Amino acid sequence: MKHFPNHSKDIPNHPMDIPNHPMDFHIHSTVSDGTDHPLEIISAIKKSGIRYFSLTDHDALEGCRMIRAALQADDIDSELHFINGIEFSCKDDEGKYHILGYGYDENYPDIQKMVDKAHDFRISKVEGRLAFLKDQYGFTFQESDLQELFALSNPGKPHIGNLMARYGYAPNKDAAITDYINKYKSPDKYLEPQEAIEAILSSGGIPVLAHPYFGSGSEKIFGKEMIYRLRRLMGMGLEGVEAFYSGFSEDLSAEMIYLASKYDLYVTAGSDYHGTNKTISLGQTGFSSETDLPEGLVRFLDRMI
Repeated sequence: MKHFPNHSKDIPNHPMDIPNHPMDFHIHSTVSDGTDHPLEIISAIKKSGIRYFSLTDHDALEGCRMIRAALQADDIDSELHFINGIEFSCKDDEGKYHILGYGYDENYPDIQKMVDKAHDFRISKVEGRLAFLKDQYGFTFQESDLQELFALSNPGKPHIGNLMARYGYAPNKDAAITDYINKYKSPDKYLEPQEAIEAILSSGGIPVLAHPYFGSGSEKIFGKEMIYRLRRLMGMGLEGVEAFYSGFSEDLSAEMIYLASKYDLYVTAGSDYHGTNKTISLGQTGFSSETDLPEGLVRFLDRMI
């Protein structure tokens, strides 16, 4: 068993039962690019034995509202602990970042403004991709399908890819994205990490860097570059890192936990579950009931639950 730095006994009133229950704070639904409806997520969470979870749809609040309403209406699910979540795709002059937000108050205007801004960027990209596919390859779609696409809270490449596969333009979603959609170079419209972090903070939430070692595409960030990135984002208000992640080895998680301890950052655990759009299971975070509980994760849970 891998042992991570454990200082939970030093934290007053820390939730001692939490290590005995699986958790997953990085999950996507049909509101963004997952294949499970938010209410199906609840059913899957129950079956998996997960007790602590968050929905982190890209640039969207709707799925969290649905889950929270369903849990509040069902007293049987009182043992499930749900945290509002969101994931913003960000970029500035020094790179791309995925910023997770947890425990925000969705009624605060700043978080909604950031969601609206990100949605406008996404719609613009979808329009550009569709025009590119028509101009370059002659791919067209019925108006009813286009209306359905634009009615989504968070349309993106996976939705266009699935549509292309249904029309026979590509054998499957992944091929559609790789062979056609990715050839489109969209205008550089992204949220900046600072504005996303500030919106999460001003809405009462915790901004966390998702899968810190993974940048854009196949980009990997280690060593001095990682330290520089963390300290730079901390200067913008970053408060946590996703140290347990489905794509991390035990050694990578241990290193990130060390950095979280060094810089007094919260620690989270997430699978990045997308249903059938990815070969990742709920709760596949690298954290289990046998894992020592890092101090940064204790503090995160103490604040959120």
